[in-house]
Order: sequence, then structure tokens, then C-alpha cells
Amino acid sequence: MSRSTRIDRYRNIGIMAHIDAGKTTLTERVLYFTGRIRSTGEVHNGSTEMDWMDQEKKRGITITSAATTAFWKPRHGAGAGILHRINILDTPGHVDFTIEVERSLRVLDGAVAVFDASQGVEPQSETVWRQADRHGVPRIAFINKMDKVGADFAMSLGSMRERLGANAVAVQLPIGVGADFQGVIDLLRMQALLFTDEEGGFVDEQPVPESLRAQADALRARLVEACAELDESLVERFVEGRLADISASELEHALRLGTLRRQVVPVLCGAAFKKKGVQMLLDAVVNYLPAPSDLPAVEGLIPGTGERVVRGPDDAEPPVALVFKLMHDKVVGNIAFLRIYSGSLGAGTALLNGRTQRRERVGRLMFMHANQREEVSEVHAGDLCAVLGLRDVRTGDTLSDARSPMVLESLAVPEPVVQLAVEARSRAEQQKLEEGLHRLAMEDPSLRVGVDPESGQVLLSGMGELHLEVVVDRLRTEHGVEARVGNPRVAWRETLREPVRQEYRYVRQTGGPGQFAHVVLEVGPAPRGVGLVFVDDTRNGAVPREFVPAIEKGVRGAMERGLREGFPLVDLEVRLVDGSTHVKDSTPQAFMMAGSLALQEAARRAGVRVLEPIMAVEVTTPEEYLGDVLGDMGARRGRVTGTESRGPVRVVSARIPMASLFGYVNGLRGRTQGRAQASMHPGSYDVVPEALQASLFAAQA
Repeated sequence: MSRSTRIDRYRNIGIMAHIDAGKTTLTERVLYFTGRIRSTGEVHNGSTEMDWMDQEKKRGITITSAATTAFWKPRHGAGAGILHRINILDTPGHVDFTIEVERSLRVLDGAVAVFDASQGVEPQSETVWRQADRHGVPRIAFINKMDKVGADFAMSLGSMRERLGANAVAVQLPIGVGADFQGVIDLLRMQALLFTDEEGGFVDEQPVPESLRAQADALRARLVEACAELDESLVERFVEGRLADISASELEHALRLGTLRRQVVPVLCGAAFKKKGVQMLLDAVVNYLPAPSDLPAVEGLIPGTGERVVRGPDDAEPPVALVFKLMHDKVVGNIAFLRIYSGSLGAGTALLNGRTQRRERVGRLMFMHANQREEVSEVHAGDLCAVLGLRDVRTGDTLSDARSPMVLESLAVPEPVVQLAVEARSRAEQQKLEEGLHRLAMEDPSLRVGVDPESGQVLLSGMGELHLEVVVDRLRTEHGVEARVGNPRVAWRETLREPVRQEYRYVRQTGGPGQFAHVVLEVGPAPRGVGLVFVDDTRNGAVPREFVPAIEKGVRGAMERGLREGFPLVDLEVRLVDGSTHVKDSTPQAFMMAGSLALQEAARRAGVRVLEPIMAVEVTTPEEYLGDVLGDMGARRGRVTGTESRGPVRVVSARIPMASLFGYVNGLRGRTQGRAQASMHPGSYDVVPEALQASLFAAQA
């Protein structure tokens, strides 16, 4: 079956921003204007299409990325009048669900970054921007809530340049702000577009108001300058000052080139709640963001050889797909979300899982609209789809043609910062608890499930209090488990104090075949965040090459178990420098044990430092509460890194240990009569002062 939409008319985009910037509201309006829905729901009353989970409706936040498809014909630009397919992922804004943003950006071709016009760049919008940088995702920006008191287009534009280092270029200028927000000036065509009704309509182009002419001319000059830097054909006319000779279509062409190369970020504005500016944003999505065919061919490795291979976004290529999300449905079972990078898939297609090296057979194929499913017979390169029938897949797995296999880069999963102990209320519920946690951990790679070695309690590790609170709530509502829950506690880590050389002989005789392994390790601390650096420095075959992976596996296992109180060991450099074998008794299992026990002994000798997660915190507060906010931060072992004025409020940035932040948001609201707001995201791990260790551990017990 041939595809219904040409691949150059696809746009795979994400909507990303800080919490409460209006992502889901904007997505809802996009669905309305594209005819996908007949009326718009609202986040505040839990009636939106995209926030379909009970927890999302109840809390008024997005928890999981939701996928949908819409179609749009732009009114202007190269794509004017041509129907384009826009596949959309609406991502969470809360830092606790950052894995949803990470895996969405991994498979998207472009993104719309949404900013609150009264706040500009906020902490989580900065975080997701850096994630998009890491994945090389082209972006356009939408400054939302121009109808809000305190809206400031120039401030928001400036904050993008200063805090994000983005070459943010306005392609629109608002006409009025707050209650007086009436429309926008299209800086490419130098025409005013005035909104005339509550449905986001606007009249035909009007002349630019004289009161805004100077400001519009200045912004257009900057726009032309940015475009001239991107397109050599515009340089001569720009230098000679013939700006009026440069057409809107030439500017659009240059902006598209610059956006695809990530050299420029076109900036639009509007008020999504009032349906204002959404149609122009849809035009910009089509005109500036890439189709799959605009991007380089995807690169991967051939399993077993390590040889690099590329696949283009072509239906005739061998199929390659990445599993970017898993979801469990009570009716149909496990649903795997795929991004198809090349080739076509039909029901019954057999694919090779690059991780397991086992074949998986595609069952039913579907396009998703939030939690609704549209079954299809075939999907093609560029599609985001859902698949039933896959048995053993995980987030980040690559599925490809067994005759032309390849493995794509997997997903980066953030380290958890908070733990929670849970236990079933009865033995009868124990199995339900285990099954429920298994399914939730399968869906959410940032959720870790382990067992406390002392108490035997199940430990959940996640990205924050809200993350784990939602997990416990889903256990109750989706899996019928009323679990007993402990207090949240910090996910501590440990690292070595100093380098040490450790020799270990593992010898076991049990009457049958023996076990022998001899290793010499040089172990020391490594830079923060590197995890484990394992190097084989043996010479002359002292340890045969086939035993080295087993030693590394043993080292990793010992790191996960940790030395003190079960805290994992992190950031180590381990060098295998010597060892010996027995002609009969040496086995991979023996060397795995030797590696594990050698690391444990090295850690005992060298001693360990306890590390704690430090959160980057930003508080927005009225001036009169600034002293209270700063004093409270100091009492929580916080270090203020900056303060700035943002309109009538002060914004304080600080780094505060996670151990001091439980209940912080509620306390801040009480201290400021509900007028201050706080946001936070993981910063780094730092050493816990030894004088505080005993009291901190006791408080978290």
C-alpha cells in the first residue's frame, strides 16, 4: 500500500516548555484549528484531549507524552495551499517527568518551544532546550499568554538570547499586550493581522499602525540582517540598505535554511487560551521546521561488527525503527510506540531486536490520538506509530530487517534523586504489587525498582516527590494495590576517597571442578557524572580477553550494590593491570566474582565519600518576601547563585541539597502567602559534609 502523504509534507514535532507555559492548551487549539476536534477542552477542568490519564485530569499537568496527528494547509509560504501531515507529541513540563521529554526529542524532527510572555525563559524551559540541543532538534518559538498581565515580548525575546544563547529572531510583533492584545504584525510582509473574535480569526492584512512603525522597522531590519547571514543572495541588498527589495518569500527561504541548520530560531507570539496566533504558528511549523527528508540519514551500527551504516528516510530502504515508548493497556496488552526511520512495515512483518538478537513479529499497527487508536495496515518512513504483538522489547530498542540489521543509539536515562519504600498491605496483594511495579517500570525507564537489603522492602527510585507520588497513585487506580508507603528519602551515592591498588584471588574447591580467578585492579575516583570507566591494561595475555567482560560485569554489580548502607558506588576508574588463570578451573563466573569482590575490598581500604543530589532551584517572589526566601535557602544549606529583577518580581537562583527540599514548595507558599513560585531540576551530585552525615541519615531513615 502506498503512503497517503508524501514524506516531504510530514512534520514530526514536539511541544515543549516549562510547566504552566501553556503547552497542552496550545496543542488543544492546534487540534481545533486543524479540524481534529470540534471543541476545545481546558486543562483547569480536566477536559483536554491530550491529558487523558486520571492523574493528569486530577492534577492539571501533563505526565506522559501524548501523540496525535493533524493536517494543515498554510496560507503563506512555499507550502501554501498544500495539505501537510503534522505528527505531534505533547510533552510534560514538570521536571519529574523529564524522561518523557528526552524520549520524545530523540525521535522528533522539530519542536515548538513555548514561553510564558510574563516569565520568559524559566528553569525547565532551559532544561528542555538543552535536551533539544543534545539531540540536534531544530526549533521555532511561541511566546504565549500575550493577553496576560505583565506580558513582555521584548523581555521574553531577550531572555532567549541571554539564557539560552539562541539566535532568536522575531518574525512577529504583538499589537498591544495584556487585555489590549489585539493582533500581530507580520514582519516578513509588514502587514498587521488583527484578531476579530474569540475564535482566533483575523481580518485581511491591514497597514502597520504608525504607533508601531519604528519598532516594526527595527525588528524587520534585524530579521533581514539575520537572513542575510544565512543566505548570500541577500547580502548585497542588505549592505546597500535596500531592505524593501527583499521579498517575504526570500526571507522565508532563508529562515527555513537557518532553522534546519539550527542557526536561527524564528519567534512568534499569541495567546493560545484565547485561540489567538495559533493559525500563524501552524503556518510557521510547515514553513520553517523540517520534514524527515530534510534531515541527514540516520546512523547506526551493524550488530557484532561495530561497522557504521546509514539508512535514509526512504520506503524502499530496509526497515529500521526505534522503540521510544511503551504503554500497558488492560484490553490489548503492551503497546510499543515506534519511530520509523526507513522502509515500510505491515502487519506480520518480522524484525530483529538489536538488543536481544531475537526476532519480533509485528501484530496490529495503529496511529494514536492520545489514548484512542486508529488501526492501519501499513506504516512508512517518517511515521510515528504504535504496534501490538511485540513480546520482549524495551524503550530504546532498535528493530530492523534481519537481513540488513542495525542498532541505533539508545536513550539517555537520567539518574534518580529520590527513593520511596513501598510494601503490600497483605500477602495476597504482594504479587499484584510486583506485577504493577514491573509494568510501570517497563513504561517509565526513569523509575527504578529495587529491594532494601536490610528491611526487604521494595524501594522505588525516581526523579522527584511528584514522580513517585504519581507512581503510587497509579498502583492504586490502575492495578488495585493499596500499598503502604514510607517517607521519601534521598537517593544517596558513594565514591572512593583515593586511588588504591587491589589484588584478589578467588579460589573455590567443592569436590568437583574448582573455581579460580586472579585479578589486580587499580581503582580510583573519576570525574562527576562519568559512571564507570573500565580499562584493560593487562599485557602478554595475563588475563585472557574472553574473561575481561566478566570482570567488568562483576565490577558493575558491586557498584550497584554499594558498600555502605546499600548506596551505589559511582564515578570510578577501574584498570585491570594484571592477573592469572588456572588451566582448568578458570571460568567467566569465577572472574566475575573476582572482579566484584576485588572492588568491594578496594572500597573498604580506600574509604568512601557519600554524595548527595543537588538541585538547581529558581524562586520567583515579590520583592517584600525576598529576605524570607533568601534566609530560608540559607537554612537549607542552599547557595544562592544569582538574583535578577523580572518586572515587579525578583527571581532567585540557588543550588540546594535534595535532602533539604522535601516539602519546600508548600512551605514557600505559606511563607509568602501563596505569592511565590518555585521550580527545580537535578543539578549534580556533591560530597556530603561528614559532620552532617549522621543527622541526615537519621532524618531519612
